[in-house]
Amino acid sequence: MSHPRPAPTLLDLPYTLSTEAIAQFQTAGFIKLKEVFDASTIAHYRQAIVAKVEEFARQAPPLSERTTYGKAFLQLENLWRTSAVIEEFTRSRRLARLAAELMGCDRVRLYHDQALCKEAGGGLTPWHADQHYWPLATDRTVTAWVPLQAVPAEMGPLAFAAGSQRILSGRHLAISDESEREIGLTIKDCPVNETPFDVGEVSFHAGWTFHRAGANRTDRIRHVMTVIYHDGDATVAEPRSSFHVNDLANWMPGCVPGGLAASPLNPVLWDRSWA
Repeated sequence: MSHPRPAPTLLDLPYTLSTEAIAQFQTAGFIKLKEVFDASTIAHYRQAIVAKVEEFARQAPPLSERTTYGKAFLQLENLWRTSAVIEEFTRSRRLARLAAELMGCDRVRLYHDQALCKEAGGGLTPWHADQHYWPLATDRTVTAWVPLQAVPAEMGPLAFAAGSQRILSGRHLAISDESEREIGLTIKDCPVNETPFDVGEVSFHAGWTFHRAGANRTDRIRHVMTVIYHDGDATVAEPRSSFHVNDLANWMPGCVPGGLAASPLNPVLWDRSWA
């Protein structure tokens, strides 16, 4: 059954993506796009997401008691299942179409969404590749990183190692002090983009692109919403780690290796036939 759609809003309207931008993404493994959303759209969905983050933060231990991973951000996943307003955002056809066009897919499915909020004084997010965690038999995966406010350098904007999606070394490392050290050496010849984000600016990075984020040196929390997409025709890979087993159970329940990565939690968010 198709998901009922309200009257079109900026969440649904297409964003003009040039052939040069697509080529840049495929070469560099990431792209940053200005004015994907306007300030009023960001403000509207920020309110609902921040409410969930604040509720979660009240239960979190102090920063001083956390690991490097725990100091990097507050992480809330599958928020689209908890709020009708957040579900509108996660199902944005504007974002999903961008993901499909950048990857060259006929359709994309939701892998999952998550808020990644770096608290005031929060530590760095070490170098890593997202797809380390995903049991998907495809490299056609991408994450949309949507700041819910401007992100200056001192707040910890996402940084990307251009071209690193083609580097095999370091892919086995989970987010950790080790990944920061070892991947940092691996990508020493890759140009790093760590520019600030404006309000409404959105980045997309491929699943194997190495990326990190600096510490939040301000007195304000850095709120970010992310949506992860995979090729709508992708299949499930045989799990090779405990992370894969966990992700398969949580984000693709009922799916099996070799089968379509299409549980009820992985709806198609954009299909070329809808254009």
